[in-house]
Amino acid sequence: MRLIVEHSTCYRYSAPVRFVVQSLKLSPSRFDGQRVIRWSVAAEGCTITAAFTDGYGDEVLTLTCAEARDEVHVKVSGEVVTADMAGVLRGHKEKISPRAFLRQTGMTEPTDEIRDLALGVAAGMGRTDDQQPGTLDLAHALSDAVADAVVYAPGTTHAHTTAGEALAEGQGVCQDHAHILITAARLLGLPARYVSGYLFADANGEPHEAAHGWAELWLDGLGWVGFDASNRTCPTEAYIRLGAGLDARDAAPIKGVHVGAAEEAMDVSLVVQEAQQQ
Repeated sequence: MRLIVEHSTCYRYSAPVRFVVQSLKLSPSRFDGQRVIRWSVAAEGCTITAAFTDGYGDEVLTLTCAEARDEVHVKVSGEVVTADMAGVLRGHKEKISPRAFLRQTGMTEPTDEIRDLALGVAAGMGRTDDQQPGTLDLAHALSDAVADAVVYAPGTTHAHTTAGEALAEGQGVCQDHAHILITAARLLGLPARYVSGYLFADANGEPHEAAHGWAELWLDGLGWVGFDASNRTCPTEAYIRLGAGLDARDAAPIKGVHVGAAEEAMDVSLVVQEAQQQ
């Protein structure tokens, strides 16, 4: 599938800020199921330095605005060719061991409810401890269990909602589904991480056209495999992968700081569309 992305993020400040620094993970991942035709990241009046590749294998840019300003507008534009790899992240080069993704974070702190969910799924698969190899069937069962336990309901949670809070609430969005799945997988000894990106259409083929998040689990014999519990599927050609991290904060497409006591507001515009056949 050939997908065109137009993504605009505007940060507005209640008073001019003197200095802005942002880390941008806004470039599509390089792997067998994704090929970049063209891609640009720009911000008028700011400097964006040459990219480097972090240990996760993701391309990172650094944005700096040295002069006082009351607005920073980051614009992303590009075209990507994607292929359905059945969720398997093949051909992606990274340096960090999968075992690094067994570490829980504040967003993925286990609760008794998540532990019960994970152990219940494991028991149903005939698994007796967390040292057994991770299997594809187990990963799918965990993802389905999370989808069953948490109803997709936009607006019911927020960016700082933890996995435990979302499961207790029984409703949430893609970030919550991914965090719960990641927490449960790690409890069973499966390395797991959060992935940020774009989704053109949901599992029913309906246009989605939004930023999206899902989980990747490390499975013996396959490597990293993506699971989108919100749509009960593995990533297909409708997904564009940007980057990964221990949780949504770590994998955030944009994160940064500014000097000054001003309050910050953010407006986002995002359109993902399929390129017309020539």
